[in-house]
Amino acid sequence: MKIAETVTFAGGGLDRAAEWRATAADRARHADSRVIVLWQGKPLMDDAGLVMLPPDHPILDDAAPDWLMLGRVDGAAVFAADLSGWTPQDDADTGALNSFMDASLQVHPALPGGPAFAELRGVMTRLTPLEAELSATARAMFMWHASHRFCANCGTASDLAMGGWQRNCQTCERHHFPRTDPVVIMLITHGNSVLVGRSPGWPERMYSLLAGFVEPGETLEAAVRREVLEESGVCVGPVRYLASQPWPFPASLMCGMAGEATSREITIDPAEIEDARWVTREEMAEVFAGQHPQINPARKGAIAHFLLENWLADRLD
Repeated sequence: MKIAETVTFAGGGLDRAAEWRATAADRARHADSRVIVLWQGKPLMDDAGLVMLPPDHPILDDAAPDWLMLGRVDGAAVFAADLSGWTPQDDADTGALNSFMDASLQVHPALPGGPAFAELRGVMTRLTPLEAELSATARAMFMWHASHRFCANCGTASDLAMGGWQRNCQTCERHHFPRTDPVVIMLITHGNSVLVGRSPGWPERMYSLLAGFVEPGETLEAAVRREVLEESGVCVGPVRYLASQPWPFPASLMCGMAGEATSREITIDPAEIEDARWVTREEMAEVFAGQHPQINPARKGAIAHFLLENWLADRLD
């Protein structure tokens, strides 16, 4: 697709400045450096967008000591700090955190009446491409560090290095690097219709494109055919790549694919999805207009919304 990199979290053009990572600890204290702040994966936002703070801001007293160096913007290093150890005084409902429906905002006392921590999926369409890339990178990296604190080879606690882009084991001297999980998300069509489904626990009436993880030794095309068959019973013939989207929930690369169905009968796997159906182009236009009686569109900012919107507009070139 000619417009592939206009999807949310893509095309930000961040200069990741890999050559600066070895000196990240020193650069973190430079007066011209800037820091974005996340709490439980939620970026600090104000009405203008993503908040960037100087490295000596008081809110950073509550941050974990290891900051991530995300890259270079306007010649200065940009870091991410994690405030997940801070407890909001309003005792936020942690049950809603990282969910589709988390509308809660957390305000730090160092910024009274100002910016607040907001669920990234709820604010992602308000971000510039660069802000979105910074937020997605920081969230995915913090999640990786939280789940990879110990060496996978010998079990010893590992240390953050290279500005957060590496973990080192001092015992067996292994190096560990951040992981991204490839996921295929499929625009499967049959004539004038597209295949959509919904997972248990999704908001009422929400439908999206089918998706699934790529298995070891598997091509993207093979993963599309396998996942669609497993979840819906529909067979798929020709498959092609359309676009990709980093999806930091927790750390996936969504590979948007188009596939042509060779069968139409649907038999869902209830362990995988709750429902699947064919939706005509005319019906999907009603969905996007908010006028369909049974279906709400995929979330704005998600690659599913992007692919369906461009299928409707006949821009899948």
